[in-house]
Amino acid sequence: MELEQGKYYHIYNRGNNRENLFYEKRNYDYFLGKYIKHIVPIAETFAYCLLKNHFHFSVRIRERLDKSNSVSNEFKNFFISYAKAVNNAYGRTGALFQRPFGRREVTSDGYFARLVRYIHLNPQKHGFVKDFRTYAYSSYPLILSDQPCFVERDKVLEWFGGKNAFIEFHTNMTDDQAIAGLIDEDE
Repeated sequence: MELEQGKYYHIYNRGNNRENLFYEKRNYDYFLGKYIKHIVPIAETFAYCLLKNHFHFSVRIRERLDKSNSVSNEFKNFFISYAKAVNNAYGRTGALFQRPFGRREVTSDGYFARLVRYIHLNPQKHGFVKDFRTYAYSSYPLILSDQPCFVERDKVLEWFGGKNAFIEFHTNMTDDQAIAGLIDEDE
C-alpha cells in the first residue's frame, strides 16, 4: 500500500528475524536524527516509541508539491540509511529491518487516540519499564515537556483536549480491543 498525502498512518517495523535494531543509546539518537532528516519533511509525527527490536510512529503524510519520489520510497531511504550505518558500525551484513515496513491507515478519531496511547504504553507492555512514563525513547515525555521537538505537541494535546486530558487518557488503562485487529500483536 502506497502512503497517501493527507492521510494518517501507524508506521511500524521490527528487526529482521526479530533481531535488535538498537544496540546502545547512541543508536536510538542516531535513528531519530535520521528520522528527522528523512521523514519530518514529508510527515507530521504525533507519537513514537523505539524499543530494542521494533518501533512505532503515528504520522500524517504532508501535502507535497514535489511528488517526484513516493512517500514509501522516502521511508525506504530512511531505513536503508540507518541500516547501512548499523551494519558498518557493528560489522554486520544483510537486512536489518523486516520487509515491507508495516503501515495501517488511521481512519477515525478513536483509533488515533487509542493508537497514541498504545504506542506510548509499548515499553511497559513489553517489560522494558514498570511505568511507561519513565521510558526515554518515547514521545510521551516530550509531549508533556516544553523542550523543542519534532513531535506535533500542540496538535496532539489539542486532539486530546489539553494536557490533563492527555495524561488521564494514558493512565486510564481501558481495554484497547477496539483497535486490536488493527495492530500486529506479535511485533
